[in-house]
Order: sequence, then C-alpha cells, then structure tokens
Amino acid sequence: MIEVKNLTKKYGSYVAVDDISFTVHDGEVVGFLGPNGAGKTTTMNMMTGFISSTSGTVRINGYEILEDPINAKKQLGYMPDVPPIYADMTVKEYLGFVCDIKKVKKSDREEMLKEICVLTGITEVYGRICKNLSKGYRQRVGLAQALVGFPDVLILDEPTVGLDPKQIIEIRSVIKRLAQKHTVILSSHILSEVSAVCDRVIIINKGKIVASDTTQALTGYVEGSSVIVEVAGEDKKAIDLLSDLECVSEVKVSGGDKPLIRVTAKDGKDIRREVFDRLAKFEIPVLTVKSASPTLEEAFLKVISGEADEYGVKKIEENPDTEEEN
Repeated sequence: MIEVKNLTKKYGSYVAVDDISFTVHDGEVVGFLGPNGAGKTTTMNMMTGFISSTSGTVRINGYEILEDPINAKKQLGYMPDVPPIYADMTVKEYLGFVCDIKKVKKSDREEMLKEICVLTGITEVYGRICKNLSKGYRQRVGLAQALVGFPDVLILDEPTVGLDPKQIIEIRSVIKRLAQKHTVILSSHILSEVSAVCDRVIIINKGKIVASDTTQALTGYVEGSSVIVEVAGEDKKAIDLLSDLECVSEVKVSGGDKPLIRVTAKDGKDIRREVFDRLAKFEIPVLTVKSASPTLEEAFLKVISGEADEYGVKKIEENPDTEEEN
C-alpha cells in the first residue's frame, strides 16, 4: 500500500507539488496523469525518496520514506523516465550490480534474474553491452532493474516513452502481467495505454490533484451521452437540424470522404431515437447511428481545463482513508 499525505515540494517561492494526498491499495494499478510541468515526476521522485519533500509524508507498506528509507525502498521498484543504466556494463553485469545494491541473496539471484529476463523479454540481449542496445531494449532493462528483488510496489515513470507501436504493445503486455502480483503506479502521456492497464486514474495539474476515479467513471462524469451519425449526403442540413434539437448540447463533424457527425446530449441521456426521428422527418437517409464512448483523452483535457467541474468529477482535497485511521 502507498499512502501519500499532505505532500508538498517548494523550490523557493515556487510550489511544484501543493499539499496532495491519496492512497493506492494493494493490488491496484493506478495511472498518474497530468500535463507537462504538473508535478508528476516531482511527486514520483518524492515517493521513491529520490528527492525529499518540503512537508508531508509518504508511506510504502507502512514505512515512511524519509524516516525509514532502507525498509521503505525495499518495498518498491522504480523506473524513472530515463532508465538508470550504466552504458559500459553488459545487461548481466548491470542487473548483478542492482542485485548488490538491493542486497539480494546470491543463492536467489540466478533463478530470479532468469524469471525477470523472460518476463521483460531481454534474455537474448543478456550478454550484450547496454550502450549497444536499442531504445526499446534499454527501456526493458530499465524495467528489469525495477523488478530486482520482486518488490511489492512498482512506480513506473513513462515506461514506453520513445518506443515504436510494436514495442509499446509489448511493454504494455509486460505491465499487465506485473499487475497480477504488484501494486503499480504508472505515469504516461499515452492515455490509451493507461485506459488499457489501469484500474484507477489520478490527475494532477499545477501541483494539485484535480480528479481521481476509475477510467470508466471519469469519462462518464466528463462527457455526456453522445452518438455518431452517418448520413447519405446533405451533411450541412443534417447538422443544422440536429443542432436545433433541445436535447442536444453540441454537434461536431469529423472530416473524410464520409463525414461523421458527433451529437452530444445535454443531460447525458440516450438520444439515438430523437436523432433518427429528426432526420427521418426531413427525409435525410441515415446510414448509421451508434453510441460514442467518451475517451480518456477527452476527459483528461476537460479536467485539466476546469471544464469538467459541472459534471461532478470526483475531487480529492484530503485522504479519507488516512483520516479514518487517525
């Protein structure tokens, strides 16, 4: 379990992280999101003890990261956005070095490293020098070092940054497997990746947590019920007719040979029948009318811009779990 309470980081008069609190329970996979400069990496660095906080506490499985750093760090594995790899070492030498740092028993190392190499897909480069590896393999080795000792908690900062689509899918698959045995905090700008692997999302903006919920609930709060409409010709007339409906809050059009019309309801209800009846009344042929699932990208943009307030996005001002324990 990770417990963050009233965590703050100041650089002079600048507040990078502003009194944030949250809890990540055992077995959860949580996406930690925010725009550039929001405080994500600073928060993760404080959680791992890489930098100290100005105030507040971080507990990893009950151990406070600054008061009891040795025991706290035994509980976690950290993969920063730039993997901490020694370029002139072979992968084998580097992972052995990490084992030394983490004080892994020599009798346990061979079997553990074999399992980690298989899990992260680096068996075939185990004897190669790190500086000669591709970006994708360096990311994998960075993930492998976080797994040394099989810690309960994994904190992964942009684990797929700079990878090609195939490599992203492969690393995503690895993270899914890790989620079966570990508590994971994942920071990423690829929101489809977060949607695919995370149970919950925490969004930070300007140093403050602005939303926390499941991806399904978050997109539900932010976006009303929408439908995608495809008509045969007379697109402009169809747009005008749909815009006049009282139950409609917004009509958008996507380009292409066959433009699609996205219609959003004011009160979040299903408006497929109203849309079809309106177009049929004016004899505009309707090819398709289907529900449009809101995306995490849309939710994210509305939350950080403040537009989501009216939809009731769940805010976190303080940590209720911690309060109850006290």
